[in-house]
Amino acid sequence: MRTLTVGAAQLGPIQKAEGRQEVVARMIALLDDAAAKGCDLVVFPELALTTFFPRWYMTDPAEIDTWFESEMPNAATKPLFDRARELGVAISFGYAEKTPDGHHFNTSILTDKAGAIVGKYRKIHLPGHSEFDEKRAFQHLEKRYFEPGDLGFPVWHALGGLMGMCICNDRRWPETYRVMGLQGVEMVMLGFNTPSVNSQKSDEGIEDRLFHHKLSLQAGAYQNSTWVIAVAKAGDEDGHHLMGGTVIVDPDGKVVAETKTEGDELIVHPCDLDATRFGKETIFDFKRHRRIEHYGLITSQTGVEPPSV
Repeated sequence: MRTLTVGAAQLGPIQKAEGRQEVVARMIALLDDAAAKGCDLVVFPELALTTFFPRWYMTDPAEIDTWFESEMPNAATKPLFDRARELGVAISFGYAEKTPDGHHFNTSILTDKAGAIVGKYRKIHLPGHSEFDEKRAFQHLEKRYFEPGDLGFPVWHALGGLMGMCICNDRRWPETYRVMGLQGVEMVMLGFNTPSVNSQKSDEGIEDRLFHHKLSLQAGAYQNSTWVIAVAKAGDEDGHHLMGGTVIVDPDGKVVAETKTEGDELIVHPCDLDATRFGKETIFDFKRHRRIEHYGLITSQTGVEPPSV
């Protein structure tokens, strides 16, 4: 048995005026709690250091760049890395990354227990739009502020297992899990900031949003026999509500732990990485059962093309 005790560290709302140092202090408090509960790894949400700024329409590049981190760790996050190193706990969290050559990504990282970054992922499936849309109830401008990720869906040997990452909207696309599944992934870490209401379909409220959220996670976990650690930023950010729904899903697709609030909250579960083996060796033994000669459309086209007759 290869047991990795994981803490899913949900963050409550982060207001637009709240500084990085305040947020990092909250993250450290959750980290301390996780260490006291025996966690080997703590997973934080997407864009964990700031409010969900893509809801705001901005045109000034200098203003936009205030939400991005040009290095990691930096002065604001160093205390988090230092504390994780002292406690001997690995961490994963998301942030807005500006590269030295000026590219902008929605990024997440994974460290080892010594605080060294051992994995980086950049969000590939960017939702929303790039220009102000007056028909929407609120804006979702990820396509304006971020470029699609350029690192693919890598999997890393870390923490005694095979670890992968994705971010928010990635969870809704089966290709996300399958590419990692084809690398033998045993645990997928993903952070998300999901509005409680669909900006283009007002009657799709939080109940439906949570249903589709869990449906995607549970299907991805089951169909690739992997643990999924999905961590929310939740609550009311300057009048814009984000749903919770932090869950830990086992390799059979079952939710084994779930938050109860929309605030800062930690859930903990001992995840046996060997529990992924049964599915990988039976019904989802890809080598025996996949039929790639029939899958060409998946990589040869993007949009729908109905048959000619």
